[in-house]
Amino acid sequence: MVLVKEEDGWLAFFCLKAEALAEEILEAMADRGSMEQMNKDVKEVWGAGEQQVRNLHSNEGCFNINLWMYSMVEAWAWDKEDDQVCDRSASPPDSEPRRPSHADKRRALQCESLRAEIEAVLSGQPTKEDFRVLAERLLALAA
Repeated sequence: MVLVKEEDGWLAFFCLKAEALAEEILEAMADRGSMEQMNKDVKEVWGAGEQQVRNLHSNEGCFNINLWMYSMVEAWAWDKEDDQVCDRSASPPDSEPRRPSHADKRRALQCESLRAEIEAVLSGQPTKEDFRVLAERLLALAA
């Protein structure tokens, strides 16, 4: 058992392996915490488990795609600075420094992709059709 003193009390972490060192117990709890956070993000941000599919194989495929999307966003944000991934300028009261959430990373990647798409349409000689397609795409994203 390991006891950890926090600002608001004590946390107790248990392990069934009697000869486990305190370091091993704390590392295992940190690993578990990160796995629980990832599971929460995959469910809340990507909507895993909410797909309405007809059979088990389709359900497995949908969950697999959610995990891949989660992984791709995390890989994209890996070497980015926090201020590149999270823009809190729209809410000045939220000035508390903290690491970006997965939803912040996903939003930043969406904005970067949209920016690149707009720049691609505007480069060269855009036609009315190019503008119409872009406008419809933006309206679909806003809906």
